Amino acid sequence: MHELLLIANAFLIGLFGSGHCIAMCGGIAGAQSFAQGGDGSPRASWLFLFNFGRLSSYALIGLFAGLLGEALALSDTLLVALRTLAAVMIILMGLYVGQWWMGLTHIERLGGRLWSRISPLSKSLGERQGPHISFALGLLWGWLPCGLVYSALAWSMSNADASLSALLMFCFGLGTLPSMLAAGLFAYHLRRWLSNLSVRRVFGALLILFGLWTLPVHFAGLFGGQGMEHQHDASSSTHHSGP
Repeated sequence: MHELLLIANAFLIGLFGSGHCIAMCGGIAGAQSFAQGGDGSPRASWLFLFNFGRLSSYALIGLFAGLLGEALALSDTLLVALRTLAAVMIILMGLYVGQWWMGLTHIERLGGRLWSRISPLSKSLGERQGPHISFALGLLWGWLPCGLVYSALAWSMSNADASLSALLMFCFGLGTLPSMLAAGLFAYHLRRWLSNLSVRRVFGALLILFGLWTLPVHFAGLFGGQGMEHQHDASSSTHHSGP
């Protein structure tokens, strides 16, 4: 049940944060959608390949982050720190989605140096066409510096489970798909709904409450001790799971 809640959160964070994705990736995604083959026919399927490559990158990065989280979780002290980080990141993402605080965008600077090495290759691929090019371009575009992606990554890492971390990042990417794939009138209504401040703030507030509920020890008393019990169960399952 807890994992299903995490997966749902990952998808919804991607969905409600996808306005940021449209601004950063919408242009290149649109180019893939309207790219033409040698016969002049549109290759809308290339857009799906581009996004599948992007989601594959998210899952791969999530896997690496999860492996790091598993290593850190071998220490009880670090495990509590990871759980606290998870709760804090959820709260920060809630503030971002609700547009109360946009500080997550500053985290994008962390990946600037890595992207400076990847960017020339992505520009080179962007000048070519083909289904395999679209997939490869999506793989590279998944590494584009994005504060929301980095925040989701830190949150997924803090679960100290490599497979779950990869799944959460993939589901986060799935949440961004409706906005990235939408076109025409549907896109207008979808983006208008997702950008509605009241809708965003309702979901943002729910994220903040969930983050407070998952904070270990410090805020457990606010929810009748359920937070502490949840953290203890999560810690036990982390240490006793495996072959």
